[in-house]
Amino acid sequence: MPITNTTPTIKDLLKTNFGYDQFLPNQEKIIQNVLKGNDTLAIMPTGGGKSLCFQLPALALSGTAIVVSPLIALMKDQVDALRSNGISAAYFNSSQPQEEQQKTLSDLQAGKLKLFYVAPESIFLLEDTLHRIDINLFAIDEAHCISSWGHDFRPAYTRLGSLKEQFPQIPLIALTATADSATQDDITKQLAIPKAKKFIASFDRPNLYLDVRPGQKRIQQILQFLKSHREESGIIYCLSRKSTQSVADKLLAAGYDAKAYHAGLSSEERSNIQESFVNDRTAIIVATIAFGMGIDKSNVRWVIHYNMPKNIEGYYQEIGRSGRDRLPAHTLLFYSFADVVQLRKFAEGSPTEEYQLAKLERMQQFAEALSCRRRALLGYFGEHLQEDCGNCDICKNPPTYFDGTLLAQKVCSAVARLQEQEALGMVIDVLRGAQNAQVFNKGYQGVKTYGVASDVSWRDLQQYVIQLINQGVLEIRFHENGRLTLTPLAKSVLFENRKIYLARPLQEKEEEKTTSESAVKTSGLFDKLKKLRGTLAKEMGVPAYVIFSDASLKDMVAKVPQTETEFANISGVGQAKLEKYATPFLKVIKEEQKKNPKKAIKATKKKGFKKTPTHLLSLALFNDGLTVDEISKERNLTSGTIYAHLEKAHISGEEIEIERLIKPEEIDKIIAAKDSIESPESLKAYFEYFEAKVPYWKIKLGLHLSE
Repeated sequence: MPITNTTPTIKDLLKTNFGYDQFLPNQEKIIQNVLKGNDTLAIMPTGGGKSLCFQLPALALSGTAIVVSPLIALMKDQVDALRSNGISAAYFNSSQPQEEQQKTLSDLQAGKLKLFYVAPESIFLLEDTLHRIDINLFAIDEAHCISSWGHDFRPAYTRLGSLKEQFPQIPLIALTATADSATQDDITKQLAIPKAKKFIASFDRPNLYLDVRPGQKRIQQILQFLKSHREESGIIYCLSRKSTQSVADKLLAAGYDAKAYHAGLSSEERSNIQESFVNDRTAIIVATIAFGMGIDKSNVRWVIHYNMPKNIEGYYQEIGRSGRDRLPAHTLLFYSFADVVQLRKFAEGSPTEEYQLAKLERMQQFAEALSCRRRALLGYFGEHLQEDCGNCDICKNPPTYFDGTLLAQKVCSAVARLQEQEALGMVIDVLRGAQNAQVFNKGYQGVKTYGVASDVSWRDLQQYVIQLINQGVLEIRFHENGRLTLTPLAKSVLFENRKIYLARPLQEKEEEKTTSESAVKTSGLFDKLKKLRGTLAKEMGVPAYVIFSDASLKDMVAKVPQTETEFANISGVGQAKLEKYATPFLKVIKEEQKKNPKKAIKATKKKGFKKTPTHLLSLALFNDGLTVDEISKERNLTSGTIYAHLEKAHISGEEIEIERLIKPEEIDKIIAAKDSIESPESLKAYFEYFEAKVPYWKIKLGLHLSE
């Protein structure tokens, strides 16, 4: 039986239920494909609006959408957000009390739910129930988990292919943020949807600043970074449990609110830490990569990789946990060759060793790139930018090159004289003339190239050697203790004077106090709205972003709405949130507007937004202490117009310091003039009586005050 769309239109549903006027790229096409009853594979970046691609069709169609989601926290957050928007939704998992599970299943069978979330481990426990209800679609979230080629394989997902066999007429949509072509093909195969239409959105997240730095003195670099990111939420990813605890302890000692998160903690501890972070009670989480997959927290302003990830998919997914509200965010990756060696050891002996090492090599190439990082990142996913992004460390500080032929010859000579048996660290020590036990025990102080590059710092020399490896002059034998060997190209450098150009390593710079690329500028109003949001979230027992995202708060600051009609035009304000939150948020906005009337004026000039009445803007400036002449200059209006505005404000009952406009004795004179004027109902008669020395507005105001 074909699935048919119902009224209202999907754009009506978008605004009414979610508060948005426009779809993000690809959303509408995906939704229309699902509404036609077609199977779909949607590859969309984190923050690209994946959830809406199944949530909105669920509302547009009769019946219930079954959403398979991998994490309890992810289910809960999405259900909380849906309920906040007035949408009937629930989740089912093993963490719930039996009574709650029964109530949820009862609502499901009664057709009361538009969306029902369930874990892959639990869905097949409910097969009988699923066959008795009206299902409008299946949504498989985080679909890369089904693929052994994905970066987060989860065995329970492998049974989901039977859903299509049991419910062949129900459309199935699979969604993920990261999947290369091999993973995409495997997802459609495993889910038995070979004819699924693929929608691959741009992987570009232009609001993310991509930054890679050498992995020396990482803690010092992090502390310097945090100076300009105080009061912001952020995540630091580490390779090991030990590192997470060590880094968190050092940040705590430095006065930062940080907590470690790793698999060694109890389930309750991990849950409490995650909840504290989601609810803005803890600003910094130092975690292994297990953290964050189920977090829909929109206001993470930065992500730091303390160690290099093992592949670009993982890196992309993890940096994508910042800036989900599409406001600026900073991503920082520390890179060291030691991380590469360690990750290679992890991969060795694995059934997919060759595949893992190939992905690691691409990750290494990204970290060592000397050209636009965004082009390198997107190129991995088959997307090609025509121009450099302008929002990465390379674009902001492009490297300078020099003729490094002589230095390259010294390095190649050292590798040769060490019989191509030593790893990078020892080669550098010999070149710099290091006086340590390792060098002396092997007698390398007698090698002819000992100390020939003593004028180059250890860090810089390491970078130059890595560049020579990337240029194919040297090669690393990872399976042989990482020893460096010469390539045929090295012989051309040594004996044929082949030119080699090297990029000078960028010098570490002190973090700027405010970075427009990475810091979200705040205001007094934003801080007050954020505080109100936090209070309401605590009362309701939901994460702060469920009330409103930072982007919605920013829109309020920009537009300064004064009425419910204006508040409805704020991004993210649907009908349910308008009814729940307009009153408290408008109250805060109006109170702050009285303190900052100039900002209110600028905000109301924005195109497409209903303006605050002009006389009230003049009143706000007047009550802020400005004189009529100053208001006239500020608003580019005549003083007579400003006086008329203030008079109108008073007559309409607005609070105003009337004594600053007209003195009591002036009112008395106007009253006394009534008896001497033949036509006291005429303002012109008063104007002529006072020989044009009292303006019309003051006469009118005085007469009004005398009534």
